[in-house]
Amino acid sequence: MRFPSQRLSRLFDLLQNETLPQDELARRLNVTTRTVRADISALNELLRQHGVQLVLNRGSGYQLTVDDMGRYQALQASRPKALRIPRTAPERVHYLAVRFLTSAFSLKLEDLAEEWFVSRATLQNDMAEVRELFTRYNLTLETRPRHGMKLFGSEMALRACLTDLLWQLAQQDSANPLITEEALNAGVQEPLAERLPTIFAHARLRFTDEGEQFIRLYCAVAVRRISEGFPLPEFVADDVDDNVREAARGIAALLQTLCGKPLSEAEENWLRVHIAARQVQELEPSAISADDAEALAGYILRYINTHYNYNLLTDEQLRADLLTHIRTMITRVRYQINIPNPLLGNIKQHYPMAWDMTLAAVSGWGKYTPYTISENEVGFLVLHIGVGLERHYNVGYQRNPRVLLVCDTGNSTVRMIQSMLLRKYPQLEVSEIATLRDYEQRAAIAEDFVISTARVAEKDKPVVVMSPFPTDFQLEQIGKLVLVDRTRPWMLEKYFDARHFRVVDGPMTQQQLFKELCDELEQDGYVGADFLPSVVEREAIVSTMLGDGIALPHSLGLMARKTVVYTVLAPQGIAWGEETAHVIFLLAISKREYEEAMTIYDLFVTFLRERAAQQLQTCRDFAQFQAVAMTCLSRF
Repeated sequence: MRFPSQRLSRLFDLLQNETLPQDELARRLNVTTRTVRADISALNELLRQHGVQLVLNRGSGYQLTVDDMGRYQALQASRPKALRIPRTAPERVHYLAVRFLTSAFSLKLEDLAEEWFVSRATLQNDMAEVRELFTRYNLTLETRPRHGMKLFGSEMALRACLTDLLWQLAQQDSANPLITEEALNAGVQEPLAERLPTIFAHARLRFTDEGEQFIRLYCAVAVRRISEGFPLPEFVADDVDDNVREAARGIAALLQTLCGKPLSEAEENWLRVHIAARQVQELEPSAISADDAEALAGYILRYINTHYNYNLLTDEQLRADLLTHIRTMITRVRYQINIPNPLLGNIKQHYPMAWDMTLAAVSGWGKYTPYTISENEVGFLVLHIGVGLERHYNVGYQRNPRVLLVCDTGNSTVRMIQSMLLRKYPQLEVSEIATLRDYEQRAAIAEDFVISTARVAEKDKPVVVMSPFPTDFQLEQIGKLVLVDRTRPWMLEKYFDARHFRVVDGPMTQQQLFKELCDELEQDGYVGADFLPSVVEREAIVSTMLGDGIALPHSLGLMARKTVVYTVLAPQGIAWGEETAHVIFLLAISKREYEEAMTIYDLFVTFLRERAAQQLQTCRDFAQFQAVAMTCLSRF
């Protein structure tokens, strides 16, 4: 049975699974309660002959009651499969994008609004995000009066956009209806999933699971486009290896069978590019002859050494890993093939310093090449650089605990206590050995805590009393103090100060902020005149927004004469690209503190993980900010 309208069909579907009041039905269907009551009456007239009725139960709502199960089951079997209707804004964006990407004709928002039971105004709001998506692929939507909207752009760009979208959806849910029903021809994915592994194995090619899935989706998209009369225009690929050529030939023959039309040479050439861009490279670095790959790997390592003081030039493992990755990356960027990086956000947070190093290096190299390297590709490179840094450097400066040893006993006893402490806690630094009289005369203690062989008054730091032959309890008390993480709080005390702190209550642009802060730092002798242009240039590459309203503007490289962090709190917010920043840390880091630089970055990642932005932006002075920041850092 087919209902006379989609709204009646939708109403029937809603009431099959749950009891709903008319107010809720009206909300879900975007109609009035009067219309709901009229639709219920119309449905009951249709359903009477099928042994089903919709009955109103006072206090709970409308409920489906079955009088004749046999006739009801027959009704269910005879109904056509219900149309999938997007419910949320992200779903509607995906559905809209797929409709435009797969339609050969103009589409009207009014028709889609009626089909999905939403207002035209709702879809107009969704279209802003759809247009932004298409812009990234140089696709444009043109509106024609009385006809609707139609998508225009190159066939390569259109296929790339559709494939990337389906791949992203597949990572979340491989059974998404857009993949299984809407975007691709029925009966295509199964033979592709069955035959492609055999073709690749025969050609001795290896792919990651994600890479093979992407090629499979691209092939399914190609089948739909070719079968509907949209072949690729003329295209000639660079020379590729024989095994890539063999695989492309096998896939082309399969696609020709699936779409029932002959494939042009351009289609096979484009398949070669996709295969070459996604294969897992198993060559030894010595066998790689791509000059561009060698040049880029060397440039990145030299740039990091020159601008950040980290010498990775002698790490042969890192160079080999970079070469192996960059060789296929060059193919991808040459043809603007985008491989999504689902770990990009995690990479930025886990390796914030490595991210900035790599981004700066790649951007510098990009000035002399015609290629544009995407954030996703940079993220893959960052993983290699981050691992390389971990092999060679103490990633994140560690401040060891410093202790004042108070002892009035003989020299031999002091040496015994000191030796025992260092054996038990090798990270402990005994900065000084003082007598009881020396200790009593001190106004303040510079060390982190005090260990004394006799009972003394506690000043501004904790005191642990320890006998020459300490008990387990005494050692446990010392251990608790030793294991406290003092690195982050110490960094906060060392590089943050009240002079370089401000609250912005009024309107201010990003450019104004950069100018005022950099001018002040230059006057104070922390940076030179070249610092501001570098900060502006770095921001233009990719936004320095870390997340949760926290931004980290900084220069390309460690350019400061002295290290300082300028803290800005903006309760009203400052426009930061497409986002709004409320907590801004302008980083000015010198090369002398290159090891500490990673921990400075780690401070802000800790603020992000602790979701501290909301609390920080309410502070009105540096003392409040410092107290909140210390609390956050001590919890981590």
